[in-house]
Amino acid sequence: MKKRNPLWAVPGKLFFLAGLFFFTGCFEPPSAARSAARPAPALKPDSSGSPRNREQESSLTIIAAGDNLIHDIIYNSARIDGGFNFDPSYEHIKSIIESADIAFVNQETVLGGEQFGHSGYPVFNTPQDVGLGLINAGFDVVNHASNHTMDKGEKAVYGAMDFWDAHPEILYLGIFRTEEQRKTEKRIIEKNGITTGFLSYTYGLNGFVLPPDKPWLVGMIDRDVMAREIDELRPLCDLLVVSMHWGDEFQHKVSETQRELARFMAERQVDLIIGHHPHVTQGVEIIPRPGGGFLSCYYSLGDLLSHTQSAWTPDTVTGALAYIRIKKTWTAGTSGAAGTSGAAGASGAATITVDRAQVIPTVCHYGRERGSPFIVYPLWDYTDELAALHYKKNLTVEYFYRLAWDTFGLRVLEKTTPR
Repeated sequence: MKKRNPLWAVPGKLFFLAGLFFFTGCFEPPSAARSAARPAPALKPDSSGSPRNREQESSLTIIAAGDNLIHDIIYNSARIDGGFNFDPSYEHIKSIIESADIAFVNQETVLGGEQFGHSGYPVFNTPQDVGLGLINAGFDVVNHASNHTMDKGEKAVYGAMDFWDAHPEILYLGIFRTEEQRKTEKRIIEKNGITTGFLSYTYGLNGFVLPPDKPWLVGMIDRDVMAREIDELRPLCDLLVVSMHWGDEFQHKVSETQRELARFMAERQVDLIIGHHPHVTQGVEIIPRPGGGFLSCYYSLGDLLSHTQSAWTPDTVTGALAYIRIKKTWTAGTSGAAGTSGAAGASGAATITVDRAQVIPTVCHYGRERGSPFIVYPLWDYTDELAALHYKKNLTVEYFYRLAWDTFGLRVLEKTTPR
């Protein structure tokens, strides 16, 4: 499946924050599906006819989604003859997902296989057709390190890996077949001349434990392990992304543990954190790193597709898609090798910056009638007419926008008319 970068219109003011530019902006959906990854830009000769000593630039866009948390009511609403069809659940965000060079999602519930019995809360096993829905929607990086990874045991984790290994176009994170694989097979994607490395960790496993002989099976938050794996991956990529399943459920407030871990990763030169688990959104922080550059931390993107219930908050039905744009600059005639990651480095080394860190708010819609489908909308396409039909009562578009602006402020993107 091919990708293209979207066009972005930025009206009015520019806001400067922590050494990076972030914009109030507008999303302009692409008119076609993804195009092939762009080649490195052609070198322009200087006055002597030499292409050397010219600054060159490449860019990469990342879309990231939060929890894809499939309760039984969701997969039952997606039943068709012979299986399940989840494509309608993502059809309204498909063009956004496909516009990115890399599209990440946290697949919260394990795709163990039907031999383990499909199930919902509290011990999940999700139909693998959900994985097909994610592929068809345009996601190509899928995280599996969550508190539900071990819900159906070790064999179900291997069942999930069997499914994804049959789809080699997808990079899956947080679960591993062998200790050797975890040590040697680094999760790296190269696009547009930019190499992006991924790591993934979860705070816990809901009381389940890893097999005594397989402590490497799931990425767990352990500072010693994280430090070693970050340090090993850092020299191999331009951009280092860490997926973090962390935080307190139903809390918009970022915990001190989250902040401490984020600063720990900043010290180790991580570029981007994609956070999830609280089921509600939390803000974005730009953290200076020792020696220069910044870490962009999305503490929580909330739920993408879920039926997470909370008696006191409607906020579990609204989440966010992160929109991140990466720039790589280097001097023409050099290799453009990684190594400076946002800081001024040696002559000839590439410099990587996160020059946009924004969000597209979403709503998970489901009605009150039995068998109502679960459908994710970008908030800009959601209406008060739909809100009046939502299972959760007294919702309005204004409420969702106020929540998005309270959480993300000027990072919230709006839609423009296609050109």
